[in-house]
Amino acid sequence: MRIIEPHIHMVSRTTDDYRAMAIAGIHTVTEPAFWAGFDRGSASGFRDYFHQLTVAEPARAARYGIRHYCWICLNPKEAEDLRLADDVLQIIPDYLDRPTVLGVGEIGLNKNSRNELSVLERQIAIAADHNQLILVHTPHLEDKRKGTRLIMDAIRNERRIDPGRVVIDHGEEHTVGEILDRGFWVGLTLYPTSKCSPERAVDLLEIHGMNRIWLNSAADWGVSDPLATLKAAEEMRRRGHPQSAIDKVFYDNPRTFLSQCPKFAA
Repeated sequence: MRIIEPHIHMVSRTTDDYRAMAIAGIHTVTEPAFWAGFDRGSASGFRDYFHQLTVAEPARAARYGIRHYCWICLNPKEAEDLRLADDVLQIIPDYLDRPTVLGVGEIGLNKNSRNELSVLERQIAIAADHNQLILVHTPHLEDKRKGTRLIMDAIRNERRIDPGRVVIDHGEEHTVGEILDRGFWVGLTLYPTSKCSPERAVDLLEIHGMNRIWLNSAADWGVSDPLATLKAAEEMRRRGHPQSAIDKVFYDNPRTFLSQCPKFAA
């Protein structure tokens, strides 16, 4: 089967992961900008990181026959320092025209703080100014519903943004319905010990349908699995879903959303 992995942090993964993904049929990935495993103290560190995302990582992926795309932003875990945010947000437009950049992401909220919300609103404006797709990170656990609503309100307040060009990731049982009802796309993240298991993700597909939903591993520095999408696909197959439905969720849906950026080709 063909799978697009629409949210994975390959800078934190090994070349063995690339090999395993290629063998499994994952030949296209998109990588949102993320936390580096430590707090960066200056915009120069982000320039190096954005170079890694737009130059070094596509070349590493290509050695395994994988197309690598990325997203550019200041992630919410580092948005509390407004001086740093000012410096980083000034350089983000410099990278949006690069050939493998799909949009602004993963922006959002981490602790739902006032500073995070201010930086989020500014990055939404950057996306609107440059007609970019948006990929959103929603906060964890008890903060998720509140944070998801704050994020959706902030995007709706920027009237130049079409919600159909925004995917709100890390959806769970208590947020998926509202995200879809408000016109956004939703991502379900498959983690071994948190977020969605394959079983929970397929439950959500069966409840809410298979339109405007994608599944991803968001594999990063922590406990995560770059082949998690295959396990969810197998759960769909075990429950009797036809191959056409599996192809829709894991290939057609992400391709449909991502193809709104003319740079994307699966």
